[in-house]
Amino acid sequence: MTDTATGTPTAVDAFAPELEERLAAARRIADAVLFEGYVLYPYRASAAKNRLRWQFGVLVPPGYAAVSGESAHQRTECLFEPRSGDRIAVELRFLRARRRTVQRALPDGEFETVPELELGDRVLQPWDEGAEETVRLLLPVELLGGDGVVHPFRLAAARDEEHLTHDDGEVAGRLLRESAAVAGAVRVSARPLPGPYGTLLLTAVVENTGGWTPDGGARREDALPHALVSAHLLLAPERGTFLSVTDPPRWAAPVVAGCRNEHTWPVLANPPGTRDDVLLSSPIILEDHPRIAPESPGPLYDATEIDEILALRTAALTEREKREARGTDERAGAVIDLADSLPPEVLERLHGAVRALRDVTDPGSGSGEGEQPWWDPGADRDVDPGRDRILIDGRHIGAGSRVRLGPGRRRTDAQDLFLHGRTGVVEAVLHDVDGSVHLAVTVDGDPGADLWRAQGRFRYFQPDEVTPLDDGDGGPFAEEA
Repeated sequence: MTDTATGTPTAVDAFAPELEERLAAARRIADAVLFEGYVLYPYRASAAKNRLRWQFGVLVPPGYAAVSGESAHQRTECLFEPRSGDRIAVELRFLRARRRTVQRALPDGEFETVPELELGDRVLQPWDEGAEETVRLLLPVELLGGDGVVHPFRLAAARDEEHLTHDDGEVAGRLLRESAAVAGAVRVSARPLPGPYGTLLLTAVVENTGGWTPDGGARREDALPHALVSAHLLLAPERGTFLSVTDPPRWAAPVVAGCRNEHTWPVLANPPGTRDDVLLSSPIILEDHPRIAPESPGPLYDATEIDEILALRTAALTEREKREARGTDERAGAVIDLADSLPPEVLERLHGAVRALRDVTDPGSGSGEGEQPWWDPGADRDVDPGRDRILIDGRHIGAGSRVRLGPGRRRTDAQDLFLHGRTGVVEAVLHDVDGSVHLAVTVDGDPGADLWRAQGRFRYFQPDEVTPLDDGDGGPFAEEA
């Protein structure tokens, strides 16, 4: 929206339904960015790693940036193909650190600050909560030429308190929450690129413009209440489209190589196979069209871990630890409740999901003509054009072939070495995203083989770690004539 009196952009509370629908789908991905590292296992304020938080997308006040080496801004540049009369939705999302103090009620009606307060199913401790903040703009593309548009914003300081009671209604204490003033600006501009395509180089800058300055002994935790935490942008035109910065068209590659993306990385955030009309500029590196794993039952706030491990370890916390986690943060409490409520079939679904491999035994997939092989030229192994086999020592090996295992020392561990000399059956020939070949094998004599096979879980070996068995034991593929 634009102020008709001044011609300057103003914020909007919501976008039109069609735009809102597209952005809502992208926000599910953006939420993983917004809360990445927000509260880490074991989800307690007393854990050392939860005292060193807010690592991604932190835009500190300029005064602190000058002495700390951290950044007060992030810059996004991408390629945008507008349509006539187009407008672009810009949504800035970030967390605002809200400092929480715990106080205990005294007999005289006063309160005193304490390091913790036990209350029913919670143990409350001091904590920096994260309040989600959003700035939304709807900008006519025609206003973005030259210096573009600038939208300043300011969030006033705030203070509130929450009184706490025991189960019998007696006052137990209170929580004091304080939010410092935060100020920033969103700057958006565009310039046309040479050529017949009508493409624009779109630049969006988010900056912290707060006036807070540190004293001589100021620490990072003193600056955080004045910072924009986990700051990222969502961009969506009404009719136009974006070009990928990760995999641009050949003609656009030189321009993309010159784009300045500082402290953020833009990726296409629309679902795969749809129009490229949503872009997420993220403070962590993502791939185009990122997706939430369908097995994930809910946010665990730590994308570097495996859902199953986190869920199992969380369920194993002591009752005292769970009470402290519930008192740390509402989101941490939700993780505890989630882990305690997961049924066995959901935990089983979490285990062993593999997406980096593709099955080349499917006639519709595999290595086709012209693909670069993984092996050195002249080696005695080759990927068969039939897409379902690999040539090892003159024999075609594929699903159903019997092999003898010989794990090498270069890329193995003690458990693999225990399998040296054992025999097994090849279940599938697979390629990973780098083009390397892997053989999925069921080991003979494994009492859990049927269960592993039903769940699609195998042991994986590279072609130089297996030897085809002799004819008669060699499966369905005979030696080449």
